[in-house]
Amino acid sequence: MKKIFLSTVAAIILCIVSHDIVKAQAGSQVFRLGEGMIRIAEAGQLADTLAVWGDVSNAGRYIVPRGTTPHELLAYARGISRTGVIRDTGDQVQLDWSQRRIEINISTYDPETGTESVENFSFRFNDPFPAELRTYRLRNDQIVTVEVKRNATFLDYLRVISPIVTLTASTYLLIDRILD
Repeated sequence: MKKIFLSTVAAIILCIVSHDIVKAQAGSQVFRLGEGMIRIAEAGQLADTLAVWGDVSNAGRYIVPRGTTPHELLAYARGISRTGVIRDTGDQVQLDWSQRRIEINISTYDPETGTESVENFSFRFNDPFPAELRTYRLRNDQIVTVEVKRNATFLDYLRVISPIVTLTASTYLLIDRILD
C-alpha cells in the first residue's frame, strides 16, 4: 500500500513539473519568433531606434517616430506580457493583476563621457501610469526594460519542492526494487 501511495504521489508531481517544462519551452519559441527589427515610423519620418527588453509581448529593436513616449512604445510592443495569476470569479476566469508591480528602466549611453545612466520607474499595475513617465520623450539608442514583479504563490513553492520530492521518492523506489 505504501509503494502504491508513493508511486501515485511521484506520478502527480512529475505531471505538474513536466507541464511547466513544456509550457516554458512553448513560450520560448514564441519569444524567438518575436525578435527582430520592427519599423513603426513611416519612411522619411524622423525616427529613433530603441531596444525593448523584458516582460513585453513583443521584445525587439524598434524604429519609432522621434519623441515617442514609453507608454506608446509599450503599446507598439503589444503591452506587458501576460504573467498574471488566474482567478475564477464564478462566471468567468480572468488574470489577476492586482498585486503586480511594474518596473520600467530606461538606459541611456553617453558616448562623450563613456558612461551609462539608468532612470527607474516603478508603479503598481492598478495605479495610474506615472505622470513623469507619460511625458518622458525617448531618444535614439536607449534601452527600455520592463519587469513585472509579483509575490510568490503556492505554485511557485510547489515548483521548487516537487523536483526534490520526486527525486527522493524515485530514489527510494529504485533502492526498494533493487533490494527486493
